[in-house]
Amino acid sequence: MKPDVFEAPDYYNLDDILSEEHKLVREAARDWVKRDVTPIIENYAQKAEFPKQILSGLAEIGAFGPYIPEKYGGAGLDQIAYGLIMQEIERGDSGVRSTASVQSSLVMYPIWKYGNEAQRQKYLPKLASGEFMGAFGLTEPDHGSNPGGMTTNFKDMGDHFLLNGAKLWISNAPFCDIAVVWAKNEEGRIHGLIVERYMEGFSTPETHNKWSLRASSTGELIFQDVKVPKENILPNKSGLGAPLGCLDSARYGIAWGAIGAAMDCYDTALRYAKERIQFGKPIAGFQLQQKKLAEMITEITKAQLLALRLGQLKNENKASTAQISMAKRNNVEMALKIAREARQILGGMGITGEYSIMRHMMNLESVVTYEGTHDIHLLITGLDITGLNAFK
Repeated sequence: MKPDVFEAPDYYNLDDILSEEHKLVREAARDWVKRDVTPIIENYAQKAEFPKQILSGLAEIGAFGPYIPEKYGGAGLDQIAYGLIMQEIERGDSGVRSTASVQSSLVMYPIWKYGNEAQRQKYLPKLASGEFMGAFGLTEPDHGSNPGGMTTNFKDMGDHFLLNGAKLWISNAPFCDIAVVWAKNEEGRIHGLIVERYMEGFSTPETHNKWSLRASSTGELIFQDVKVPKENILPNKSGLGAPLGCLDSARYGIAWGAIGAAMDCYDTALRYAKERIQFGKPIAGFQLQQKKLAEMITEITKAQLLALRLGQLKNENKASTAQISMAKRNNVEMALKIAREARQILGGMGITGEYSIMRHMMNLESVVTYEGTHDIHLLITGLDITGLNAFK
């Protein structure tokens, strides 16, 4: 196993803008990734297996609910710190970042924002410590970009709710202890329900044969007459806006995470280009290779500026859904293009597991479509700037 010699690019000296706390948080995450993720992740991706032993490390670096208040077990950090943690984790692997992102933004966030105090006290500390792992059930086999069309439903049975339906493409599903599930009541109103592993009729079959996110655990959530206690409904927000609010937080984390994947591909390509000799000199000395590398660092720098400003807006509670969509869409597209260009710089070596580039490229093929596809985010921006809805 080659040593992890990654050095993060900072072409516009953005570290000068970050606080000392931001840099300490980032370095802790970076050191952990170098020690516990990059030495093993290629092997786990080849095996299509999630390395469960890293869950305790994710908790230790504050990756589970970093912005959740300390009284609920979180680190009480700001949104830029959250973004930097996601950046460093995805530099290691998008699937590992997905695990942390789901836990933080799609499970802990709705319990914190939409739950009551009893639910916060019961679940958040255990989720923050990694004792409990969570999943988020919104996407269904027939309803992806149109989540409002969901058919998963629950009925009021007097002393409990009866939940039926299925969710698909769910990160963390196979090993989750709880799932925040979005379902329609008898009037067709969407609500969030906390479903626990032990509940009879609840199953989580794993999804196999993936070419992307191979080191991530993906599965289904299936509900067959599951009896959910009434105290497990999230009381403080309902309607489609509730799960979409969670997705805003997750998409924000993705906008930062994709930068990490791009950085890793760029750093790998730059090192290789300086070392690979062809026609009597390093290939980094040829114009076309310099063009590729110069465009990479330019796009990474632009994405960093976009994410950093978005983080400032998030800290001020001023970031709009449309602004988050723009950053998610732009930064993931940027990372995917850089992965493809970096692969070309490495030539045939770029497809091997000796380097991280092809794994990043395959992972990003999922990131570009999950939590809002590339095209859907484009239409969100279009709606925002024109006021005209192109979805229907």
